[in-house]
Amino acid sequence: MQELKLLIKEAGDLAAGTPEAEADRMLQICNACRYCEGFCAVFPAMTRRIAFTPSVVDYLANLCHNCGACLHACQYAAPHEFGVNIPRVMAQVRKETYITYAWPKSFGALYKSNGITVSMAVSLSITFFLLLSALLNGSLFSGPLDGNFYAIFSHNTLVVMFGAVFSFSFIAISIGIVDFWRGISAGTITASAAAEATHDALTLKYLGGGHGDGCNNEDDAFSLWRKRFHHFTFYGFMLCLASTSVATIYHYFFDWHAPYALSSLPVILGTLGGIGLLIGPVGLLYLNLQRNSAHGDASQKPMDRAFIVLLFLISASGLLLLAYRDSAAMASLLAIHLGFVMGFFLTMPYGKFAHGLYRVAALLKNSIEKRQKSHLQLGAD
Repeated sequence: MQELKLLIKEAGDLAAGTPEAEADRMLQICNACRYCEGFCAVFPAMTRRIAFTPSVVDYLANLCHNCGACLHACQYAAPHEFGVNIPRVMAQVRKETYITYAWPKSFGALYKSNGITVSMAVSLSITFFLLLSALLNGSLFSGPLDGNFYAIFSHNTLVVMFGAVFSFSFIAISIGIVDFWRGISAGTITASAAAEATHDALTLKYLGGGHGDGCNNEDDAFSLWRKRFHHFTFYGFMLCLASTSVATIYHYFFDWHAPYALSSLPVILGTLGGIGLLIGPVGLLYLNLQRNSAHGDASQKPMDRAFIVLLFLISASGLLLLAYRDSAAMASLLAIHLGFVMGFFLTMPYGKFAHGLYRVAALLKNSIEKRQKSHLQLGAD
């Protein structure tokens, strides 16, 4: 025990007070204990190292899925004097990671303020601009237009607006992920490593709590609902993206223009995706509100909830637009829906959306690393 305390003190002297220093201190304790070695990917990855540099801590933090299982199993958690809380410190480091790798660098501070207020302010500002534009061109109070959105805003106008916003978001996120990948020295990607990482990401393997029974939420009881609601949200988003992609192919390759029939593939995909994006965010928001405060970083709750609320509002407004596209309310509903969509994409590089991409990168590094020979021989590979 005395040797372990000395090890903790030496680790704490590195840069006391920072999330990275706290993560280093706690990981040193975990590396000596190893009770949680079979819980998730973080602990086997931890045993391949004896030092936890900032880049290693960034990698392990993004590999953590914040399932909470290790906190309830830990004999050194509070009220023990060591105060080990891996879920919380990993969440704190993840936020620092997003700030560090944000592009442009000056925008990194948005991770600290991208809450519901900021996200809604952006979305409502865009909505107001679109409503004003429709009013000035005389289309806001037009009668039923048979679902023809382009009678309100021309196709080219929408392409330019969303093309610019989406391109900026894509570039900003891509630069951040590439810099993160270089920073963690991930290694060479192989087909088998990529396949395993893809499987682990798409199935949310590590939201099973390391034993398949699920995560801890408000207490030490296991539940699979967090995993299920994540699946509704992710696959709902992907179905909506597929709907937009199919509609783009219809427009440019087959010269089939919107509006599309309710039985058409874009509408079916969009409707199913919208339903998923209603169920998933509502469930995740409920779990977030109920969650034990010890499981994460309280300062990130506004960012987490803003992401969830925006996804829900995009889906709700989109389904309402579909239901009333043949009515006089179509113009107003279109402006509201487009406002939420553009608000989401503008804040996307500096909000909760980024966590999924950084986590996929960490999963890929883990898959690469597992296929490399360990020279430490300190634990399981």
